[in-house]
Amino acid sequence: MTERLDAFLSYGFRPFFLFAGIYAVVGMAAWMAWIGLHAAHAEVFRMSTDFPPFQWHAHEMLFGYTAAVVAGFLLTATPGWTGRGPVAGRPLALLAAAWVLGRVVVWFSAFLHPLLVATADLLFLALLTGFVFRTLVGGKPRHLVFLALLIVLIAANALVHGERLGLAAGTADAGHRLALDTVVLLIAIIGGRVVPAFTRNVLRREGESDPVPARPWIDRLAVASVAAVVVVDQIPEGEAAAGWIAIAAALANGLRLGGWRGWRVLDQPILWITHVGYGWLVVGLAFKGISLLTNAMAETTAIHVLTVGAIGSMTLGIMTRAGLGHTGRPLRVAGLVTAAYLVLSLATVIRVAGPLWLPEYYNVAVLTAGTGWCMAFAVFTWVYWPILTRPRIGGEG
Repeated sequence: MTERLDAFLSYGFRPFFLFAGIYAVVGMAAWMAWIGLHAAHAEVFRMSTDFPPFQWHAHEMLFGYTAAVVAGFLLTATPGWTGRGPVAGRPLALLAAAWVLGRVVVWFSAFLHPLLVATADLLFLALLTGFVFRTLVGGKPRHLVFLALLIVLIAANALVHGERLGLAAGTADAGHRLALDTVVLLIAIIGGRVVPAFTRNVLRREGESDPVPARPWIDRLAVASVAAVVVVDQIPEGEAAAGWIAIAAALANGLRLGGWRGWRVLDQPILWITHVGYGWLVVGLAFKGISLLTNAMAETTAIHVLTVGAIGSMTLGIMTRAGLGHTGRPLRVAGLVTAAYLVLSLATVIRVAGPLWLPEYYNVAVLTAGTGWCMAFAVFTWVYWPILTRPRIGGEG
């Protein structure tokens, strides 16, 4: 037992990827229960949280599930960037406990003072930022962008809680929008590093000398365009400008994705899922621009392409790959995990196309898509529980 606990607390990806997988299922199942039961039993169905239901759903998917994956990734990647030891043992246990505490106080916020809820929920990101700072300080300056983005996420969460504290009206939606935009920017930065690198390594092993040529100009343009979306999206009455910039960002990132030659790795699910995740990012940015500039679709359509499609697929891809690589296992996923990849993209299509084309079946589409999401992450949790909780094959880590 001690050996397994030591292994579990040896690297950030272990507890946080496992927590993320579990919470992806639990959080979505709770949301589906509210949708399904509230319509028929509104007079008796109550949530233990006093967050408005749609705000609770957005908050927990962003600051619960997604924040856990971000923590697992950064706590695992940053030691490799600087050569410092990872956050492990008791400090990692403290950070994991802070994440759990945040979920508990939000779920039961109806019984707690809003200031206590805000303080406890903000604690996790604050501690994470401190640990990442300690690891990155003295390293390459370009990595400090991740510290900046963590601080933005803290500010976004503070905006959400600020409305509940009565400090300002309407800041919860602004906080969720800022958090989503920031995570999209994180995907553009991290995806732009890992997806072409992984693809290049595989194709070189297959004999290609220059399979994915570096194009720094398009990389800079793609990231800068998403950063511009983050900024302009926060300006009141700036929908038109944000719409055009989102279209430009979709084009730039689509051009970037095309240069990574994802069609050459269709025989390797653990790799093509990251291309798919980035592809959903491109579609989501395009839909965002269309929704802000026209009446062709609601902005929530674009939001769910970015959340279910881009965030869901990219995080699932990163977790499945890192979970194998950092525990000394071959980088080959089981057929069940490949099926989970496909189900998640199918859930994205249903969540977006159902309400768009068959609005009279809105709840059916949402519940069907939610079921697909739960199935995908239940598979991840089932397959990766022993991988994430047992010692590394052939050594520590």
